Amino acid sequence: MLVREAFVRHFANGKALGSYAGLTATPYNSGGVEREQGIGKAGNRRLRTTMVELAWLWLRYQPGAAQVTWFRERTGQNGRRVRKVMIVALARKLLIALWRFVTDGVVPQGVTMKPAA
Repeated sequence: MLVREAFVRHFANGKALGSYAGLTATPYNSGGVEREQGIGKAGNRRLRTTMVELAWLWLRYQPGAAQVTWFRERTGQNGRRVRKVMIVALARKLLIALWRFVTDGVVPQGVTMKPAA
């Protein structure tokens, strides 16, 4: 699914990929008020949904990965709401890391891979 939806296109950088997937923040700037409104509905819905699900699985099956360490440091002992918000950020970081793996061959730090059969 990731190959059909995301990795078949050319992106200039990870920011463009995150924007395509709809995993970037939606800022609100009006006068002196600056707020983040969370993620918007723009972007590829299937890719965004898949990446959030993959992020939850990544937490479970790749506990030594750098992204998981980053997530656990940020969430700590906070409640469910903070984890739900931060999982979207993890999904974006994971999508960019997997894109770099596919395009440049850079294996994400701390990932355990099964040996080829």
